[in-house]
Amino acid sequence: MRSTRWTSTRKNFYGIPLPELLVLCTGNAARSVMAGFMMEHLKVQHGADDLHIVTAGTHTIDGQPMGMRTRTALVRIPELADAPFTRHRSRQVYGPDVARAELVVVMEADHVRFIRRTFPDAAAYTATLRRLCEDLPPSPPALSERVAALRLEQATLSDIDDVTDPAGYDADVYAACVDELWGLCQRLITLL
Repeated sequence: MRSTRWTSTRKNFYGIPLPELLVLCTGNAARSVMAGFMMEHLKVQHGADDLHIVTAGTHTIDGQPMGMRTRTALVRIPELADAPFTRHRSRQVYGPDVARAELVVVMEADHVRFIRRTFPDAAAYTATLRRLCEDLPPSPPALSERVAALRLEQATLSDIDDVTDPAGYDADVYAACVDELWGLCQRLITLL
């Protein structure tokens, strides 16, 4: 079923479409950005170089650069200190983003609700980062098969799975968010 909607234009050296991971938060300014940079770094360490990672938001002001508090919190992770943070610009999620994704990773239950309302076909492959870390079995089989087996479109949602949005808070809250996301991203990359 999923293979019929696969329309990725990104291909590897052999012309095979690259799996895409779409990471969402609300404004694409803190949590999804943090997780996106973390996953980019971790995928190389874990042999997942063929994974294409895209970040976006459910309610954004498009084109905004990464905020100073987000950047400051991220550089606390030594492995990320030299990441190209200036390339980030916030962007709204659109249908083609969701259609290309093999998996949509969100930061809170409200983001799952947004996907279920706005892109109902994607509900079957959308879950919170924490829920995926707890429920996604390791490979084999292929990621799409393991995700389908979770029956995410029917999953009960709980705010307890949320990664709290640091927006509007001080640097300590951003730092705590980075620490939480770093642990979750390290877990998720081993399951992809």
